[in-house]
Amino acid sequence: MALAPDFDIFLMAPPGLEAALYDEVRQHRFKAARQVAGGVMVKGTWKDVWRANLVLRGCGHVLARIGSFRVMHLAQLDRLAREFAWGQVLRKDVPVRVEASCARSKIYHSGAVVQRIARAIAEEFGAAIDDDAGVIVKARIEDDLCTLSIDSSGASLHKRGHKEGVGKAPLRETLAALFLRQCGFTGEEPVVDPMCGSGTFVIEAAEIAASLDPGRTRAFAFEKLATFDAKLWAEMKARSRPRVPPVRFFGSDRDAGAIRMARQNAERAGVSAFTEFKQQSVSDLVPPQGPPGLVIVNPPYGTRIGDRKPLFALYGALGQVLKQRFSGWRVGLVTTDASLARATGLPFLPPQPPVLHGGLRVTLHRTSPLP
Repeated sequence: MALAPDFDIFLMAPPGLEAALYDEVRQHRFKAARQVAGGVMVKGTWKDVWRANLVLRGCGHVLARIGSFRVMHLAQLDRLAREFAWGQVLRKDVPVRVEASCARSKIYHSGAVVQRIARAIAEEFGAAIDDDAGVIVKARIEDDLCTLSIDSSGASLHKRGHKEGVGKAPLRETLAALFLRQCGFTGEEPVVDPMCGSGTFVIEAAEIAASLDPGRTRAFAFEKLATFDAKLWAEMKARSRPRVPPVRFFGSDRDAGAIRMARQNAERAGVSAFTEFKQQSVSDLVPPQGPPGLVIVNPPYGTRIGDRKPLFALYGALGQVLKQRFSGWRVGLVTTDASLARATGLPFLPPQPPVLHGGLRVTLHRTSPLP
């Protein structure tokens, strides 16, 4: 069964940020984009699969839908899996891992599904099955329809390929990118993060402003598929047109180790020329020279690092500094606790829906330009 010229491509969103990813997908002009549970569905070719991995900042994984069939029992699944044209997508010399899920179907045992499909790939096609393989075939049986997908990304797309140093409770780059988007950041204004940790918000903002593709320095699972064309992929990456941003991006933290990591991460990302990181406390924070922009911060939550009670004073101090010194700036603050956000005294707009992050539900609180 050959794939249609345009097939379904599922772009996985961080839970709760489907709408923000949909906005990014539409900006990049992917075809037939529609928001669905867990992400965004588009239509496209393998070149669109590659492009999604290369350019989308908020997407976690790109799944290429390679086929589907109705299935009522395991013997039928075994037969159809053996008849499937695996060679159109997989390579015999590249090991494969199979994952499965079942919902509202006569076949309900996901382990049995994995076993049948893996055996079909090994025995009929000849590829090795390896639980640690980077190429993953995903089978989802829902309402007795088996949908087969390839995870074209491999490692999660928040792993940009240049951030080696991380501090406590790091924010994923995909979340940072979508929070910046929800704050209205487009790359034309300065960004300040007064509790920057390893620099995720600052580096992500600088990359956006510099038009640097998030996937430019890493490898992907699709490079090990039969559908991959190295020459076309090299041409696609070469079309990137980075620029020198019109503004700079600033991070500070009281932890000297975090600042050291942030500078090293910025150097590896290629944005050190227009980022600045400084060791200082919140009380010493002042706005940089130039136009106002966005202050975005992911402070400690209490549930995340240590005890929660002392944090009210920290949030209060942050709010005082921003109200007194950052007139005209917008603020984005990420926290698990609305009472901590209120402790800042900042005039927040109605909050965004909560987002799952590391087992916690975090919420982005935003302001209009401060008076």
